[in-house]
Amino acid sequence: MTQHIRIRTRLAAVAVLGVVAMSLAACTGSSPGGSANGDGGAAAIDSAAVIAPADPGGGWDQTARAFAQTLSDESLVSSAPVTNIGGAGGTVGLASLATETDPNTLMITGSVMVGAVETNASDVRIEEMTPIAKLTEEPLVVVVPKDSPYDTIEDFVDAWAEEGAAMAITGGSAGGIDHILAAQLLIGAGVEAADVPDTLNYIANSGGGEALTLLLGGQVQAGISGVGEFAQQVEAGELKALAVSSDEPAELLPDAPTLTDEGIDLVVTNWRGLIAPGGISDDEKTALEELVTAAHDSESWTSILETNGWTDAFLIGDEFSSFLEGDIATTQETLKTIGLIE
Repeated sequence: MTQHIRIRTRLAAVAVLGVVAMSLAACTGSSPGGSANGDGGAAAIDSAAVIAPADPGGGWDQTARAFAQTLSDESLVSSAPVTNIGGAGGTVGLASLATETDPNTLMITGSVMVGAVETNASDVRIEEMTPIAKLTEEPLVVVVPKDSPYDTIEDFVDAWAEEGAAMAITGGSAGGIDHILAAQLLIGAGVEAADVPDTLNYIANSGGGEALTLLLGGQVQAGISGVGEFAQQVEAGELKALAVSSDEPAELLPDAPTLTDEGIDLVVTNWRGLIAPGGISDDEKTALEELVTAAHDSESWTSILETNGWTDAFLIGDEFSSFLEGDIATTQETLKTIGLIE
């Protein structure tokens, strides 16, 4: 099973302990926007609500609107409204999904939410929802302002390890994939895992606009985010891309080297997927899986992937459930190792 993080730094590999239960309670009866047929088969879905658990403009919002657009463009549903419910790394949206009564509701989830559930000690967990599909993976990029003295990722992380908390780094939610990459870069530069909490001056932001303000205003020395959020500023010359975190160069930033190209044996990608309310019936889950599969297989979605530079990482049903179980367990152990949770 492929994890979204493959870490090969001086930090010893973290053992995944235990299995996260993904039990889904079943319920019966009719529901808005589609329901189980009387013969037990899955019914077609007339309309589907899509939730972006973040404010407009970020990666989750982009994914939610792109997926809803695909549903509409391909006439898979009559309507697919998008609602933004931002806050706390997606856990505010997660809490809202837990009270949702329409089974045909799909919420974007991903690496950031997995970490935020742990660091925010969220009362509502992803495991309590219904896993539907993994959609995409996106590499992260480490950027610095155009006038930064650092031109390579090696020079930057060496200086960062030496200066410690005197250098500030901005990224997404605390405990999210950006935060994890920042911590692993320090560990790879020789900082002991136990010293990371005191060494890493991490300023969480709510999206690319805020990060850009911090970077251009000289309030931070570097930023970490998905390539899609910084690609335009890199192309415009406002930022320098030191490295991307994927195995291969990113489509949106083809000239930026990978971390492995630069001698840092670390691969991290940010995945995004879809979950539905917990407790929906098997037929309702099957109907959603069929709808999402049809959207994924469409020309519209293929075009959106190419335009945004997103890597197709589609998993459905039990395969996605297994991936999610492993990702939650791995993230828990990683966050414990670097001192972000106990």
